[in-house]
Amino acid sequence: MWRDLKVMAGKARARGIAPLFGTGRAADFSVEAGGLLLDYSKTAIDAEARAVLIELAAARDVAGQREAMFTGAAINETEDRAVLHTALRNLSGRRVMVGGVDVMPDVRETLERMKSFAGAVRSGAYRGAGGAFTDVVNIGIGGSHLGPEMAVRALSPYGDGPRCHFVSNVDGADISDTLARLDPSRTLILVASKTFTTTETMTNAATAYKWIEGAVEAPGAQFVALSSAADKAADWGIDASRVFGFEDWVGGRYSIWGPIGLSLMIAIGAGGFTDFLRGAEAMDDHFRSAPPVENMPIMLALVGLWHTHGCGYGTRAVLPYDQRLGRLPAYLQQLEMESNGKGVAMDGRSLGHASGPVVWGEPGTNGQHAFYQLIHQGTAVVPCEFLIAARGHEPDLAHHHGLLVANCLAQSKALMLGRDLETARALMHDAGYRGAKLEQQARHRVFPGDRPSTTLIYDLLTPYRLGQIIALYEHRVFVEGVILGINSFDQWGVELGKELAKTIQPMLDGTAPMDGKDGSTRQLVSFVQSNRG
Repeated sequence: MWRDLKVMAGKARARGIAPLFGTGRAADFSVEAGGLLLDYSKTAIDAEARAVLIELAAARDVAGQREAMFTGAAINETEDRAVLHTALRNLSGRRVMVGGVDVMPDVRETLERMKSFAGAVRSGAYRGAGGAFTDVVNIGIGGSHLGPEMAVRALSPYGDGPRCHFVSNVDGADISDTLARLDPSRTLILVASKTFTTTETMTNAATAYKWIEGAVEAPGAQFVALSSAADKAADWGIDASRVFGFEDWVGGRYSIWGPIGLSLMIAIGAGGFTDFLRGAEAMDDHFRSAPPVENMPIMLALVGLWHTHGCGYGTRAVLPYDQRLGRLPAYLQQLEMESNGKGVAMDGRSLGHASGPVVWGEPGTNGQHAFYQLIHQGTAVVPCEFLIAARGHEPDLAHHHGLLVANCLAQSKALMLGRDLETARALMHDAGYRGAKLEQQARHRVFPGDRPSTTLIYDLLTPYRLGQIIALYEHRVFVEGVILGINSFDQWGVELGKELAKTIQPMLDGTAPMDGKDGSTRQLVSFVQSNRG
């Protein structure tokens, strides 16, 4: 079927996107789900290609694997684990079984404990040595950082709790700059590490502990462990009441819905966080019940596969026209590239075809004055995924939002239509150019067009909507992984560099020889040693 897709994509390139438009094209090549509208009509997918894509999903048993995931089967085969982040937002009371045990009682208990603690922090009932907490610092990395940081920023209009800050990089500048402007006696530290051993996180946590220890008598009282290692947390003076654990069937990049989301709950309150969960649960229900052509995660995944594996486009730009979604591209970069950036199929054989694309992006309109030049006129075709709300949170600045929406819609139209040489010549003629100069200037103003895009539009970015959007992309990654025949839920690729770092660090300190290291590494280590001051 991959061959069929490539043949169809070749025909589509010869035909173009704009000629597909006729009566009903936009409605037929869109999906609505609970207040979200996904328009994929500005792609080269026609009815025949869509049918083949849907057939491909059926042949790969997406429906069967979907049910296996929701019902607790160990679909993460390389780690022999279930994949049940969906259980964290299961507010319906439905039982979820893992190994014959219903996991929902523990999930509900943890959620209630989170609500109680977050409420106490927000009200000042639980406070620091200097008074009610004014600031919360979440220390994590990867999924325990990107998810809450993205969500807190996205939902800042609903943030009425303590200020939230996020530290992830082991570079000392990150934690130094963050702590420098805070009061240690009124700062709460959340340490997000399932095992309480993650090198970068625990290094930053130790620095934060020393900072608080210099100002208060009981520093451990201002620490919370988002971890399943209660014994290790106790060594830090963190009482069991402030340890919020989660099971191994919740992967880091899928963990925002549980304890890793505590910073978000503290920021927007338990009610807002529950709305966030409800939005995700609604997308879960839609994903499980809607037929493929009306199923938003499935169709978004199939569009992605069409572009990557049919058309051969190796990259995907995520372009939220919402400043508060500024961290969404980075969040999706991890979600998609850590999940589907694999070269081995489930059976251990080489994949034999491309895996996931490179995912990147930046909010509009800033990106328009940065990299859109390449998207419009560069030699590489970059499928674009626009996100836009119909209205913003600043009614007194509605004219700003109108300009924002106009730019978003204009970009997708310009990418599709482009500008041909004849039109460019006419424009340059009207501008006063003649002869060879006219021809030269005109060619610089040609836009190839036929650049595909999708647009996800919604009314307003609320906690409920953000929950829907994140769950949509989670399920999209799952569908793509199933069709590609890979395990989207392990991440062995992050391990090797971390292992080697442990051998290089003592070399930098001069406590271990550089025997066996390549010439480049030896040279770089020597340079560091001689320039440390």
